[in-house]
Order: sequence, then structure tokens, then C-alpha cells
Amino acid sequence: MAPYLVWVLVLGSKLFTMLIVLLLVGDIGSVRSQTQIPSVWNGEWVAEGTLFQIRVTVVNGLMKIDQIESLGQVWSNEDGTVADSNASVIVNYAGASGEIRAELIDPETARVFVASCTPDFMVVCVLSKERQAIFRKVQH
Repeated sequence: MAPYLVWVLVLGSKLFTMLIVLLLVGDIGSVRSQTQIPSVWNGEWVAEGTLFQIRVTVVNGLMKIDQIESLGQVWSNEDGTVADSNASVIVNYAGASGEIRAELIDPETARVFVASCTPDFMVVCVLSKERQAIFRKVQH
């Protein structure tokens, strides 16, 4: 075998081994970060530009939301679910029911939007269509 081919095979196998190790370490790191993501949701969050504030607690993949300052609005919610950096919760307000989804932008910021709202003729559903809010974590 030509010395050049031996060098390519040896170097290639070392690079391949390093690539496999990096991929495995990367996968372990991503698993670790995925298991830590639910705890990132825990804390008090305020809707940017308002006094509207909630407390979020995630336990075993279930998101519990408590009202801190609802600005006089009367609403209720079911326990939500968390999958990585995304969360979903059903909220009931003024005769309407909707799925609210949140996506972590970073550990201190979440983008929140209405995924569905029924009945769709309700004013709250019409006004929330294609709208989003930014929530900022104010306390851990």
C-alpha cells in the first residue's frame, strides 16, 4: 500500500474517532440540557410592558401556573405540559377556551402566543389571533 494511502487511512480513522467522540459528548450534553430545561421555567414571569405576572412551577413535566397579578381578569387554567423549550397550557377566560403555547427564547425570556381559541366568534379569540407576548422572568 502506498505510504500516502496509509497516512490518509490513519488520519481518517483518527478524525472519524474524534468525530464520534464529539457527537457522543454533544448528545450527552444535549440530554443534560434537555433534562434541565423544565426547571428553567420555574419562577415568576411578567408580561413585558404590563404588570401581569404569573408563577410557574414544573414538576415531572407538568406545568402549574398561579396568578400573582392578573390585572382584574378572571381566568383559570389546566396543568400544562413541557417538552424541552416549549410549553402548552389550556386557559379559560370570558367564556372562551384556548391553548396557549410558550417557547423559551433564553432562560429569562419566553414568547407566548395563542395556538387555538374557541369559540372563534368570541371577541377575545378574534383579538388574540396572530398576537404574541414576551414574558420575562423576574424571580427564580
